[in-house]
Amino acid sequence: MKTQNSQPDVIYYQDASSLAQMIRKREISPVEVVQAHLDRITALNPEINAIVTVAGNALEAARAAEAAVLRGDELGPFHGVPFTVKDSIDTANILTQRGSPIFRGRNPEDDATSVARMKQAGGILLAKTNLPEFSYWIESDNLLSGRSNNPWDLSRTPGGSSGGESAAIAAGMSPIGLGTDLAISVRGPAAQTGIVSLKATHGRVPMTGVWPRVPRRFWHVGPMARSIRDLSLAFSVLAGPDGLDGYAYSTAQFDAGTGSAPNRQLRIGWLVEPGFGPVDPEVAATVVAAAEALKSMGLVVEPVRIPALERDFALDVFNRLHVMEMKEAFKEATAGRSEHEIYRMAKTMLSLPDTSMADFIDAEQGAERLRDGFAAYFQKYDVLLTPVLPVPAHKHGVEEFIINGQKVDATYLQGATVPLNVTGLPGISMRFGTSTEGLPISVQVVGSWLAESTILHVASLLESVSEVRGLHPNI
Repeated sequence: MKTQNSQPDVIYYQDASSLAQMIRKREISPVEVVQAHLDRITALNPEINAIVTVAGNALEAARAAEAAVLRGDELGPFHGVPFTVKDSIDTANILTQRGSPIFRGRNPEDDATSVARMKQAGGILLAKTNLPEFSYWIESDNLLSGRSNNPWDLSRTPGGSSGGESAAIAAGMSPIGLGTDLAISVRGPAAQTGIVSLKATHGRVPMTGVWPRVPRRFWHVGPMARSIRDLSLAFSVLAGPDGLDGYAYSTAQFDAGTGSAPNRQLRIGWLVEPGFGPVDPEVAATVVAAAEALKSMGLVVEPVRIPALERDFALDVFNRLHVMEMKEAFKEATAGRSEHEIYRMAKTMLSLPDTSMADFIDAEQGAERLRDGFAAYFQKYDVLLTPVLPVPAHKHGVEEFIINGQKVDATYLQGATVPLNVTGLPGISMRFGTSTEGLPISVQVVGSWLAESTILHVASLLESVSEVRGLHPNI
């Protein structure tokens, strides 16, 4: 589909920060904002199928938010702003069905920590978004709510596992939302639909109220939005221990604005290959263009190699580590259920052989070597610039790709994202280019552990010079 520049007066293409500012200044009502997004869902969701459940009390919550503004109450940073949530994240008294008939009708009593924090910041839960069965695949398709489509081209996927979330935000059905990320799942979908997302350092945002819990050392909750400032604001709301998730213990300081850089000249390395698998030339050229843009701003920017990525292919390490834990969770969920209730990805997972103990130990050592390799890299550099995906958004159902002359299976789409899950490093996915077919191409801005402020700052610099900022699907 063709693209168009967003119009300043179109409510549903404003970012969350703008909406919050306008509500605070009484330039627009929370009721108007919520209604505009509900109308957008009614108009577009039948084609895109990003939204699976609309919160029945969203307008009531908007009226309460409007009353608070009129009373002059103290307002949270997202006061009156609607947000959406991936359907693997618990929402109190609103269906959370995890993309499976097995969990049809499941109605949690409590909000996940991330949802509760967005509400405490004044956000209004608008709807739940589609995902693959059990949050496990790079396409958002399941037996319960069907397949989500990419608003840039309905014949293509918006990705997975947070594909419904990415499609909803890209199409103007939501200004901001929450996804989860095991290997690719907030960054890949963001890249496929041209929005932005943040996978923070592992443990920064509690996973309490998210299923599956294993392997929790790889899982993350992250914000997805339209602007880097929205990611930064959401991160400031979401991050911090909750006393329930044992991995969420960091209390390090971070910024709530556009982030801050170290008090010295930033050093940035960029890497396309080797270490991630093959990468399409258009994607590679976009990474180079982003690197050149940063260099033109006076930053030290140069191509790099990371030997650890070449010694231990992170995707292979990840596959050997996570299968047994995920498999047990899937076994428990599907026990005693009809085969007709189980979709192909769960069946595939259940059919995989267990990793031998020798392979598991070798993979654990590979993960340690990767962490050490990145630690050495970040002694010299502040940021690593990489692809997010090796190709732009692809057609539905593709299982093999020819990328830069090499045939690979669909799991290779995770080649540049999964290293951050294996190591726990933070990364941002943001659009910086357009393919010859008119599809978004994104870059990944990676930082050292707990260095979210640095990558938010660098991403904001890229956003300020990006020629694609403000482009949306013409739907």
